[in-house]
Parts: sequence; C-alpha cells; structure tokens
Amino acid sequence: MAEKNTERRHLINVIKFEGEDDALVWKHPVEDFNLGSQLIVHESQEALFFRDGQALDLFGPGRYLLETDRLPMLGKIYELPAGGQSPFHSEVYFISLATQMGIKWGTDTKVRLFDPASGLHVELGASGEFSIRVTDSRQLLLRVVGTASSLGQEDLLGGGKGFFRAMVMTQVKSYLAQAIKDNGINVLEIDERLLELSAALRERINGSLGEYGLTMPEFYVSRVVTPDDDPNFRRMKEQYAEQYLTVRQEEIRCKEAEAAAERRAVEAYTDARMKILGAQGEAEALKIQKAAEAEAYRMQAEAEAQEMRMKGYSYQQETARQVGMEAMKNGIAGEGSGGLGEIAGLGVTLGAMGGVMNLTKEALNPVLNCAENAGRTVSAAISDSWDCTCGQKAVTSNFCPNCGAKRPLPAAAGTWDCTCGEKGISSNFCPNCGAKRPAPSAAETWSCSCGQREISGNFCPNCGKKRGES
Repeated sequence: MAEKNTERRHLINVIKFEGEDDALVWKHPVEDFNLGSQLIVHESQEALFFRDGQALDLFGPGRYLLETDRLPMLGKIYELPAGGQSPFHSEVYFISLATQMGIKWGTDTKVRLFDPASGLHVELGASGEFSIRVTDSRQLLLRVVGTASSLGQEDLLGGGKGFFRAMVMTQVKSYLAQAIKDNGINVLEIDERLLELSAALRERINGSLGEYGLTMPEFYVSRVVTPDDDPNFRRMKEQYAEQYLTVRQEEIRCKEAEAAAERRAVEAYTDARMKILGAQGEAEALKIQKAAEAEAYRMQAEAEAQEMRMKGYSYQQETARQVGMEAMKNGIAGEGSGGLGEIAGLGVTLGAMGGVMNLTKEALNPVLNCAENAGRTVSAAISDSWDCTCGQKAVTSNFCPNCGAKRPLPAAAGTWDCTCGEKGISSNFCPNCGAKRPAPSAAETWSCSCGQREISGNFCPNCGKKRGES
C-alpha cells in the first residue's frame, strides 16, 4: 500500500484546492510533485510553495507549470536532474483571500461595570458577529498555521480553543466597561450606542490582528445581555422610569403653557381686531348719518328757498317778518329805553312792521337804514368781545386790561374741544384720549363771514348766506 501511495505522489500532475468552503488555509495532501505538474490557483486564492519546510514562491490566481524557469528560488538552489523526477520533498498551501462572513462571537462571562447614570454596579454580557479576511498569506502561515493542515472559522474563536478567542474577549470586556464609564452611557440606553461600540471594538481588535496577517472588515455588537434578575438592575430601571416620567410631565406642562400663551395671544389679537372693526363701523355709520342729515338740510333749504321765490320775497325778508311779528306781540318798546337801544328796537320793529303791513321801501328806508346800522354796530361790538381766563369779561381789545393775556384765536370751522383739555380737534376722535366727537345738538350755533355770530338757523339773518358756505 505504501508503494502505491508513493507511486501516486510521483504520478500527480494537477495541483488544485480541494478543501472546505469556509477554510482560510488548506494544505494539499500530496507533498512530492513531479516537475512539469500544473498548479491551478482560483480567484480570491493564493498558493504558497514550501520545500523542506521553507516557504518559497507565492502564486496568485492562474495556471502554472512547475518547471525550473517558473520556480526561480528552486532553480537557484537546486540542479534538477533529467527524467522529470522530483529530487526533494515539497508542500503547497492554499490561502483563501475571500472575506469570511457571519462568524459569531460572545462573551464567556459577564462584564461587571459601573453605571454612571444610577451609580450602581451591574453585570452585562455581549454577543454578535464579525467577518475576517487574510491580508498577508505568508505571515498567517508562518505565525499562526505552522504545520497544521488547515485553518477554518472554528479555529479562530470556536470551542474555547480558538487562536484569537482570548484576545477578542479581553478587548470586548475591557473596552465595553471603559466606554460606558468614559462616555457616561446609560446601560438602559446602550442599544442606541451599539454602532459606536462596534466600530471602536473593530478598530482595537484589528490593531492586534494585523501582525498575524488578518483583519476584521466588520465587527458587530448585536446584543447586550442585561441581568434582569439582579436587584441593582431592577432599581436602576425604576429610577430611569421615574426620571423619564418626570421629564415627560415637564415637557407636557411646557407644551400646555406654550399653547395657552398662544391661545391668549390669538384671543387678544381677535379682540383688538373686533374693536377696530367696530370703531370703523361706527365711524362709517356716523359718516353716513351726517351725510344724510346734510342732504336733508340741503333739500329742506332748497324747498324753503323755492317756496320763498314762488311767494316773491327772500329769506332775509321772511326772517324780518317773523321778528316783527314777535315784536308786535311784546310791544314796540324793548327792555331798555332811550339812546341807542330804542333806536335799534325801533329799527327792528319798524322793519318787521314794514314787512307785515307792506309799507313802501322809500318811506321806511331812512329809518330802517339808521336802525340797521345802529343794531349792526351794537351786535358787532357785542359779538367781537371776549372773556379772559383771569375773569375779565366782555374784553373788546386784543389784550386783557387786567392780566395782559392775548385775545385767543377764533376756532377753525368744524373743530371741537374735548373734555380732556385738547382743543381745536378736526378729526372724529380725540388724539389725546380717544374720545369720540360729540354729536351736534339741534341748538348748535355758527358764525357767518359777514360778522354775524351765534346763528342757530341754517341761514344768516344778516346777509342770508347758507350755513357752511364760505
């Protein structure tokens, strides 16, 4: 049987990978090859050629013919005899460069650590998965595999005998406790930081794996096992729940306060808008009312003027007639007697009587003119006087003889004085206190440009001019 195996070794002419799919390193079982044999290396593989235990040539993907010119290191050391027989012992190792995925890991014991949020000590466990890839085939074979026939996933961490189990577990336990302490991570919220912990652990573990020709492209902490039966852990969860509820209640109260403030602001704005709209409506209504009253006055005046034109006399004559009729009822003599008062009374009475009795204008003109002039002079003198604030009455000069105060300027037409002290207001509302212009009474008087003052009717009794005409 030994002779047959020896013969088979010398007759092999194709060398290729025939190991398991999850193997990182696999050694070909045939150790002696004939020159001229073919070496086939698949994609994502490398093949390392050994002679007498010494690592020589490293082959990448492709098909190779084992000849002297393709084995330069062998050609320099040995002279190969003719006949195609190998004069030396040789070995070939196939190394997979593909990334091995889904390798599981887990801590063998709990990690005791201090929770900074609650001030309690708890014990945690962790587990997850990682992937691994060969970065230096020669270094992996020389430092890890040695003379072993293969290296698989199970040999890395599995069964408590993995080459890197102790290193990985130490890194996980040490860094997990350190990261929670240094970063103030709440144990109950640790699931939110798993990606951060996974990335940091991968970097730390790769720092140690690099010298063995390996790297971990991914390392995941997928689960942290909490001690639910630990009294300290239960107390920590209760504290966290109370803290969360307190914070949540404060947030709800803040939201309610903000909503109430916003509602009050909307109500205040709405109330202000309603007041403004109400004031605008009242002003518009008053404007329409006054316009209607003015139109009614105008139509009444036009009707009266039309009536007088149809009767053949003016408004001034009608007024004089009415005054005369009143004078006749009360007697020709007035309250005063003698001097200017009698002449004025006589003039008015005669003028009224002339209108009543249809006296001729030529007969009454001298008396009427004299009386009218006298009455106009007295009326102008009386109406031109003013009362000073110091108490002096009926002042006719421009300055008060008692205190020297200047005669006040006459109020502009259409203005009014407010009870708050603001005077000469032309708008409908007081600019000082906001009071509304008082509605004009039926007995409101006005002054004519001819000098006649305190007129209560719509036409001047002196010149017949209509109220409001310039």
